[in-house]
Amino acid sequence: MIPLDAILARFPEQRALVVGDICLDRWCGYDPAYAEPSRETGIPRIAVTRPESTPGAGGTIANNLVALGTGHVSVLGIFGDDGNAWELRRALSARGIEHGLCVTHPQICTFTYTKLLNIASGLEDQPRVDYINVDPIPPAAGQQVIRRLTEAVPDFDVILVSDQAETAAGGVITPAVRDRLAALAGQFPDKVFWVDSRLRAEHFRNVILKPNEDEAAAACARLRGETDYQQLRSRTQAPFLLVTHGPRGVLIVTESAETWVRTAPIAEPLDICGAGDSFSAGASIAYAISRDPVAAARLGNLVASITIMKKGTGTTTQQEIRQAAAALSIP
Repeated sequence: MIPLDAILARFPEQRALVVGDICLDRWCGYDPAYAEPSRETGIPRIAVTRPESTPGAGGTIANNLVALGTGHVSVLGIFGDDGNAWELRRALSARGIEHGLCVTHPQICTFTYTKLLNIASGLEDQPRVDYINVDPIPPAAGQQVIRRLTEAVPDFDVILVSDQAETAAGGVITPAVRDRLAALAGQFPDKVFWVDSRLRAEHFRNVILKPNEDEAAAACARLRGETDYQQLRSRTQAPFLLVTHGPRGVLIVTESAETWVRTAPIAEPLDICGAGDSFSAGASIAYAISRDPVAAARLGNLVASITIMKKGTGTTTQQEIRQAAAALSIP
């Protein structure tokens, strides 16, 4: 197996495109000491005193790619013509993530998660305020995504697909985009096409699929009513599946075998939000370099084990990976 240091040394050579649901994470630290009632309505206010905006969903993958030292990182999604889009573009630019491929459409609201954090306790203890799209993507915007994706693929080594939307419609990865991804994966077999889909894994074709355990079981149930990873791999014509199982590691499912790549369990993770995205960032680039699913899963496990010890959707550096690998005696 290619040594970890050799894989990390080649991250700066790689070019990655994240396509799909690129959203804005708005972290709103509020102070309960200022929750005085509104004079007009009598309703207590949530007084935000510490706001911060970061790229989320597919943007979390992009954040991790940059932190890991990937040579070039771009995103392709659909933004609204609104203030949230301005914030999102600024957050992407601040992290060195190229966003010129993204489509803007006035009928879309920029996908945004607003998270309310109590600064006295550090907990997210209020309902989120999320901006989501529930209507189908306007045809013109969808066609622009397909055209820009088709033109961009030759310039990238890794294409990561973030199918984050949990609504039946409104997500960037429409059936037409899935069909184009399947065609492009067949046209460019030297590229790595890597998909993380919350609700629609079974509808993709010709791409590497990375569901978590629950997502894979749900996809299998929609296909046959029972959990059968081999059937899921076969039906999707995936080169292989990587089914993440949290503290138990990753199960790699190929046509001929199922192989566990275990991880060192973390007794008390600080925040598992974004762990799958950080896994995808590390593992996809590692696979593009090594063409070894086991080496990819090993690195993905290391990245995720570090990010879950950070608040919010944390990222991981190469120095942190080397330190973690040394502690676990991973060559």
